[in-house]
Amino acid sequence: SGTAWIHGRKANCWVHVGAVDSPVSSGDVTSIANDLRQLDPNGNRVDVLGWDFAFDVNERVKQEAQRAGLDFSFQVIPREVLEKKAVEQGDIQFFELGAIGVAITQAPLSRDAGSRGVGGAGGEGKVTLALTDFMVRQDDIPEDVRGHITHWSQMLDYWAVDWDYRGDAFHNQWQSYRTRKDPRIQLSASYEYPAPGNYRVMIKAIDILGNDTTKVVEVTV
Repeated sequence: SGTAWIHGRKANCWVHVGAVDSPVSSGDVTSIANDLRQLDPNGNRVDVLGWDFAFDVNERVKQEAQRAGLDFSFQVIPREVLEKKAVEQGDIQFFELGAIGVAITQAPLSRDAGSRGVGGAGGEGKVTLALTDFMVRQDDIPEDVRGHITHWSQMLDYWAVDWDYRGDAFHNQWQSYRTRKDPRIQLSASYEYPAPGNYRVMIKAIDILGNDTTKVVEVTV
């Protein structure tokens, strides 16, 4: 294509392929948009293919792109592309990056904690997360399955929470999943922090196709 960030074109859609060793970031999206304007001032569609994505790409960054008149689609590169047989048989399918909606509520710390000066300005120590939406592109779901889905939660296989995510590995500290005996999935989870502070919480959701979607939120207790 002659640019550093646009790697090809399919029909009326430009394509960017993310690096193997780093996630697609908001800075990458800005660079892709700048290259697109130089290459095709009238173009607005880009498929961004990546092995991994920064947490804010599919929500905040995508919304910013839409406000700028750009249509970005973020799609996960499946590991099957590394299997020669799967490639030869044409069994490779890309799935669009999902998005999780989360509502956060907090309850005040106990009187004992307050008497010790913890959260003295009305701090809140118990945090409850409730899933409010789980978006997966409907075209990715087989038609026979799609016809039986009446609520977004049915697209969720299981989800897990790391209540103190520190930017390294995800630590599964809570999870809810379906079983044959109990196909229902719990849509909220609570945790009481032992000490005040600023915390990052990572939510990891796995859809019925086996794709994982993550979201990081910040809480102050």
